[in-house]
Amino acid sequence: MAHQLTSRQKEILEYLHKSSRTTGLMPSTRELQHYFGFASQTAAMSHLRALEKKGVIQRVPGKARAVIFPEELDREEIRDIPIYGRIAAGFGESTAPEPEGCISIDIASLGCRGKNETFALRVRGESMIDAHICDGDTVILEKREARNGDVVAALIDGETTLKRFISQKGKTYLHAENENFPDLIPTEELIIQGVMIALLRKAA
Repeated sequence: MAHQLTSRQKEILEYLHKSSRTTGLMPSTRELQHYFGFASQTAAMSHLRALEKKGVIQRVPGKARAVIFPEELDREEIRDIPIYGRIAAGFGESTAPEPEGCISIDIASLGCRGKNETFALRVRGESMIDAHICDGDTVILEKREARNGDVVAALIDGETTLKRFISQKGKTYLHAENENFPDLIPTEELIIQGVMIALLRKAA
């Protein structure tokens, strides 16, 4: 790295990477302010400007969450990912999703393994809002084995839904990221259809 970062700048950069990997979104300046205990959003923005000047991030003007890591700009593996119908982030739905076109994405920037099949689903409902997954969002998923804590598209007792996969003490179930929705415990089957690797949201 050409420019030396301060310890706080390293912490912020690490937080940006972690947030991008786990939620598919960059944290807003307000989220940065609260996470690091800054006095204001302006202080958070100043740190982002400093990171941009040192060349470790790039920001898109006018968009609060638009941060790009320069090392990802050199990767140009574009893949057409099929988009299926809306998946319930609620109590589940029994209708199978129908393909409705595709979306072209630089899969390297999403952290895709390259060989695993990927697909996209549109979210319906609010059971995952505490994980920043909202009604109308599009989630990108990868077909692979789920790990404890992954957000997954799953077929549970014949119904498809988007939830967090929990496996502990020999039991597996689906956890909603909204206290108004119950956990889903399979009575017959639980089939993981895909693991979320990124989230796309239309600009307001």
